[in-house]
Amino acid sequence: MSSSELEIKKAAEGQQEQQGTATAEITGPKEPEAETNASSKAELDFAAAEQFKNQGNDLLKTKEFTKAIDMYTKAIELHPNSAIYYANRSLAHLRQESFGYALQDGISAVKADPAYLKGYYRRAAAHMSLGKFKQALCDFEFVAKCRPNDKDAKLKFTECNKIVKMRAFERAIAVDKPEMTLSEMYRDMENITIEDDYKGPQLEDGKVTLQFMKDLMSHYKEQKRLHRKFAYKILCEIDAYMRAQPPLVDITVPDEEKFTICGDIHGQFYDLMNIFEINGLPSEKNPYLFNGDFVDRGSFSVECIFTLFGFKLLYPNHFFLSRGNHESINMNQMYGFTGEVTAKYTSAMADIFTQVFNWLPLCHCINEKILVMHGGLFSSDNVTLDNIRRIERNCQPPEEGLMCELLWSDPQQWMGRGPSKRGVGIQFGPDVTEAFCKNNNLDYIIRSHEVKDMGYEVAHNGQCITVFSAPNYCDTMGNMGAFITITGNNLKPNYKSFEAVPHPDVKPMAYANSLMNWLA
Repeated sequence: MSSSELEIKKAAEGQQEQQGTATAEITGPKEPEAETNASSKAELDFAAAEQFKNQGNDLLKTKEFTKAIDMYTKAIELHPNSAIYYANRSLAHLRQESFGYALQDGISAVKADPAYLKGYYRRAAAHMSLGKFKQALCDFEFVAKCRPNDKDAKLKFTECNKIVKMRAFERAIAVDKPEMTLSEMYRDMENITIEDDYKGPQLEDGKVTLQFMKDLMSHYKEQKRLHRKFAYKILCEIDAYMRAQPPLVDITVPDEEKFTICGDIHGQFYDLMNIFEINGLPSEKNPYLFNGDFVDRGSFSVECIFTLFGFKLLYPNHFFLSRGNHESINMNQMYGFTGEVTAKYTSAMADIFTQVFNWLPLCHCINEKILVMHGGLFSSDNVTLDNIRRIERNCQPPEEGLMCELLWSDPQQWMGRGPSKRGVGIQFGPDVTEAFCKNNNLDYIIRSHEVKDMGYEVAHNGQCITVFSAPNYCDTMGNMGAFITITGNNLKPNYKSFEAVPHPDVKPMAYANSLMNWLA
């Protein structure tokens, strides 16, 4: 018997036991008036809860997820045993990428009514989003058994089973081998033939130039592809460069000179081009830092990453890239980047990106006063910049520790620390930020990782700033994007919000794992 079947059996036994106990405890006549009043209150509470649920459903349809969560929460407070309310709130949390909260509500939905199959779907979706495929498979298998004639249930189980088997196979064939640079792995790259009909940009003597970058961006705007020979060359060069970088990169911005910090791009190439249109192309006089999550979800991630890598090679000391939580194999396989690279190039190139992403720096410190990381701060007190400098980063992000928290953590309004709404990392309060800045002689931190209505948010008494640069995220959220500018002798942040621009008719998540699209 599966764990899900046991849950239903235990619930049924519990209900029978409660009924038996209730019968045994009746020792006197009922009080009709009290019973009627209790029944009337329960009916009124349920009716009010249903109204809140319906309002939540309407808000969910209009993508007002925070308000929808509030409505479902009110419904749960009035009627805490409804699996439907938990399942609906779980869906809203999934839309906000609060996978930890979504998982808890999925669990609560199953406990409230083990026969409500949508609860298992919600729990499975949260587990999938967290990369816990075996746990998700158990729920998909149970639903498929309960609905043997449901093609959709069977398809979800089959797809999840494929992922589990593929991961088991990858682990089985993995062997310890000496670390090699991409140049060493692809010695025959120079022999790749450039077809006569290729009219796109070409490297000059194997090097990125400004003209190459201008041609590349124009080429991409026309939805054309960079030749694989030059794509491989850029990857080899960026791999060699990033290996020599420390986990924490120190940046010096001279007096009077401007410096720009951007947040998540998420494959929204045409919005990236709009940033350069508004703020100018990168140059030695116009330096940039892009703070992770360059890829996934948006369906022009290949164009984004080669543009960013190209500028990094062109201006290595004036263009900076931090790793985000989406620069990882789990995220890439689920949310589209692996599928996109495979479709536009090869699966072998997707594997190369995994290796390159492992070497991206984890954070940057500007003028010794501003620390910039993708996620946030730490579960431990007294973490120093030197601790960060010693992180061994050539790996997939772990599920705990400094590297995990740099990529995954989020701020919270209240003091102290709390469990992450995402199920990975932590949440940290104003006191944690203040102590960290004081201990490391910093003015404030800048992080990304979260959608904000205006593209940015100032929190923790000005010491924790969020910047997010993907407007109308996934073509659904309606948010603005933003970037931050400072000058070397005035580290006060200046904010510029901007709206989304049109893009070709390729939907977000077009290359994502089919199961993630179904779950969405």
